[in-house]
Amino acid sequence: MDFSTLLSKIDAAVWGVPLIALILCAGLLLTIRTGFIQIRHLPRAFRYLFKEEEGAHGEVSGFASLCTALSATIGTGNIVGVATAIGILAGGPGALFWMWIAAFFGMATKYSEGFLAVKYRTIDSEGHVLGGPFYYIENGMGKKWKWLAKIFAFFGACVGLMGIGTFSQVNGISSAVVGFFDPNCENTVTIFGNTYSIVTVISGVIIALCAGLVIIGGLKRISSVSQVVVPFMALLYIIAVVVLLICNITKIPAAIVEIIEGAFGIRPIAGGMLASMLISMRNGVARGIFSNESGLGSAPIAAAAAKTHEPVRQGLISMTGTFIDTIVICTMTGLSIVMMGSWSNEALQGVQVTTDAFQKGLHFLPAQAASFILMICLVFFAFTTILGWNYYGERCLEYLSGKNRVAVMIYRILYIAAVFIGPYMTVSEVWTIADIFNGLMAFPNIIALFALNGVVARDTKDYFTRLKKGEISD
Repeated sequence: MDFSTLLSKIDAAVWGVPLIALILCAGLLLTIRTGFIQIRHLPRAFRYLFKEEEGAHGEVSGFASLCTALSATIGTGNIVGVATAIGILAGGPGALFWMWIAAFFGMATKYSEGFLAVKYRTIDSEGHVLGGPFYYIENGMGKKWKWLAKIFAFFGACVGLMGIGTFSQVNGISSAVVGFFDPNCENTVTIFGNTYSIVTVISGVIIALCAGLVIIGGLKRISSVSQVVVPFMALLYIIAVVVLLICNITKIPAAIVEIIEGAFGIRPIAGGMLASMLISMRNGVARGIFSNESGLGSAPIAAAAAKTHEPVRQGLISMTGTFIDTIVICTMTGLSIVMMGSWSNEALQGVQVTTDAFQKGLHFLPAQAASFILMICLVFFAFTTILGWNYYGERCLEYLSGKNRVAVMIYRILYIAAVFIGPYMTVSEVWTIADIFNGLMAFPNIIALFALNGVVARDTKDYFTRLKKGEISD
């Protein structure tokens, strides 16, 4: 059995029916317990984004904490991950529907994670705010569950180092850059016994250097960079895709029909109707969670640092991250790929699928111009994810090591090294490794969400009761 086959078997076991069912059930339970908060209070959540509380304790603003979370959330999953999920060899167009379902319930999950992160955060001796799943497991569930918190922290550090944070992001960057500057790999070098484009080497070195310069500055530098880059990159990508959709607006109805039919196996992509539906569901939910990270427990690490008195406020702000990431950005990517028929081309892989959709959809532009727009978006998306996940990984390692500075410094060095070697791994192996660690990280967090759902429901109801009575300002 070769390495790729072994990884695929492990991935299938981790992302089997039990984990998918757990994540969806947690989202469903929290949706009910919070009174469908993602529908009733989404406008208020966006309003809170730009309205800071006076005299609130924390390290960064609620908006900055969201940008830090989005810097880690909006990444190659929104471009490469969507393409991987709905490709002809994966879940087909129907996977996008299941990404929507995962995102809808995931918004209640993300709200609960942000809420718990603030409610159970602690202040260390130096005045730094510490929070995240390991603290709401330990402080919310009790000291006897500290072992579960450590398991989460271990897998969280691994996800950053060998999953979402490094390999998949820099691999996506190098693939996009090579596809634009050296698509035929005419200028090559031999590394690790294999031949690569010189562009791959150059891009890997530049990204590793830039990431290292920001990472050294810690949370405040990462959040300050994120506040500028995240809104810019999201707006640039949204404008490009909106233009694509408007130029091909007549194809949208047929694409939506194709997505719905694929989701329920009416238009099978593999085997019979049931088999096709299950494949679409698995790929859609797994990629949706990979993209918006609801249930993984990553975003609450950033949410805990927000300046706020009220956990509910930060929970609502955190919830908007899933909406922006999946309901907006992933939907735009998926629609473009389905509309242009790029998903059905077996010769295309990863970012090539989305590039093909951009070239066909933005037909009034030269092919190189469409590719350049996508490449720039992907580079920014992936780079900020590298930064955000380094912060997450370091917080996890600090919890495990008791804030051992040497351990954290070694982690930073390994992290930058992983960024450097990421381009030399195959696309399928990169995404499979990321999937495995994602799933393992989710288990402890989902257990905590089930255990603490009563606290979430009670305090949420209390907040809106006090708000209605005028005891607190909106």
